[in-house]
Amino acid sequence: MIVRTALAATLALSPLASPVAHDRVVSANPVDNTPHVLDGIVNAIALVGGTVVVGGSFTEVSDARRGVVHERANLFAYDLATGSILPGFAPELDGPVHALAAGPSGTVYAGGDFTTPDGAASLVRLSLADGSEVPGFAPRIGGGMVTALARRGSHLYAGGDFTRPRTALARLDATTGAADPSFTVTPGRPLTPRVRVHALAVTRDRLVVGGTFTTLGGPARPQLGVVDIGRRVPKVADWRTDAYAPRCKETFPSYVRGLDVSPDGSYFVVVTTGGAGGRSKLCDSAARFETYARGSGIRPTWVNHTGGDSLYSVAVTGAAVYVGGHQRWLDNPLGRDSAGPGAVPREGIGAIHPRTGRALAWNPGRERGIGVKAFLAHPGGLLVGSDTTRLGREYHARIGMFPRS
Repeated sequence: MIVRTALAATLALSPLASPVAHDRVVSANPVDNTPHVLDGIVNAIALVGGTVVVGGSFTEVSDARRGVVHERANLFAYDLATGSILPGFAPELDGPVHALAAGPSGTVYAGGDFTTPDGAASLVRLSLADGSEVPGFAPRIGGGMVTALARRGSHLYAGGDFTRPRTALARLDATTGAADPSFTVTPGRPLTPRVRVHALAVTRDRLVVGGTFTTLGGPARPQLGVVDIGRRVPKVADWRTDAYAPRCKETFPSYVRGLDVSPDGSYFVVVTTGGAGGRSKLCDSAARFETYARGSGIRPTWVNHTGGDSLYSVAVTGAAVYVGGHQRWLDNPLGRDSAGPGAVPREGIGAIHPRTGRALAWNPGRERGIGVKAFLAHPGGLLVGSDTTRLGREYHARIGMFPRS
């Protein structure tokens, strides 16, 4: 349940509303002023003006020097420039946060598996000034959790395994939370007991969706689809790949986990779990697709395999495609939990050339654990959220940042 907190400060912040392009790969040496999350896992990161918002499943955070410990229930915020934890932003969420999106006027949207005082589930808009719920935002999401959020202008796209107001995917008014009746694209025929959207990314006129579905708005779209949102009535685009139709293992009936679009929106990259599948399958891989390709036989522009380890998160900056999970290698299509011919070590985090699909030399290292669950590229660098405490061969508990080099 959310408990409203006292006003601490008034922050004049604006949301970071579009993907950020970098002209070079970030430094492999993390900055020293990020806070530490002392338990659990970080699942999501958002940047609202100069404030970093961090969500996940945790109870305590500390400043960079580990001198002061703050109780925080699955959500906290800190100043990007100084690393100082916001004292007045301490909403009490009774379950994990899985997704965040920057909101207007110093606010943030948080989605997950929690409830609010009025009984609504899974999605809130909060003021960064004091952690209170923003009046007037009342999404009627229910029947499940929110696992992905993407905001574009006046629209907020939400994905998860909820059943109301639509199944697993909805477009909401960013101010009121009301469902847009013109958006009727529904994921269907799940590979798991219930349909779930794992990942969303949005451009000026396309919404890319990944999850456990095999149809999207009716047409076959195994685990991945593109929606044309540039129309008055959104419609599934003439874009289909069967690259994720084959099964990996029986224990992984669905395996698409993360995706991100390029800064110019022309391509996107998908990362997966699933187990080693060799060259013929996209299990445990990163793959680039062209956003505006057309037809029913679309193939990836390139694929980079880990050889048996899951990837969960990806960030595309133009200079690099950053991938994170609990991988041991990249460039490893013939590996089966082993280093096959040509494999390069990339423990827990790595970077791929956006055109060639080959691993870049960037190799800061990260304690593997479950894996990186959140990336956020911004003008000053790359934020990383995970479940472990070593990043770039230094102590950075569950949150860290690589600056622009």
